[in-house]
Amino acid sequence: MSEVYRALADPSRRKILQLLREKEMTAGEIAAHFDLAKPTLSGHFAVLREAGLVAPEKVGTTITYRLNVSVLEEALLALMDGFRLGEAKNEPKLHGHAPRHAKEQKP
Repeated sequence: MSEVYRALADPSRRKILQLLREKEMTAGEIAAHFDLAKPTLSGHFAVLREAGLVAPEKVGTTITYRLNVSVLEEALLALMDGFRLGEAKNEPKLHGHAPRHAKEQKP
C-alpha cells in the first residue's frame, strides 16, 4: 500500500490519474498535457505501474494506459479507515464493544 501512497504523493502523477479517469490514453496523449521531459514522464508512468494504479497495454510502439480504479479505491478506503473518516462522530468504534452511552442504565 505504501507504493500507492508514494505514487499519489506527486502532483504530476495525480494529474495523470485524473486524465485517465476520463478515458484511456496513449503515453503521447498524456504527455501533451505536461511540460516535462520524456524520461521524467516515463519515470512517473513506472511509479504508477509499480503501484498498480495504471494498466498499460502495448500495441506495436504505442502504449495505452487505463486507470485501475479498484487499486485507487482500496487505497483511499484504507486511508479513510486509518483516520476513521466516514464514521459517525458520536459513535466511536471500540472494536466489538458498544459505546458507553449505548449500555443500559440502572433505574
